[in-house]
Amino acid sequence: MWSFLRIFRIILGVILIGIGLRTSVYWWYLGIIPLFMGVANLCPLCTITGKCEVKKK
Repeated sequence: MWSFLRIFRIILGVILIGIGLRTSVYWWYLGIIPLFMGVANLCPLCTITGKCEVKKK
């Protein structure tokens, strides 16, 4: 099931990568992190606090 936070991370990653590539700034590398976390359904902060909806495997 796709949660709001997972979709938000993927969209944020794609937007950051798009802006970085459009402006030729190396900030697009920053977009890889939320994109990967959204696709892999990982959230380090959620696993530490246990307050998010990321399910433990």
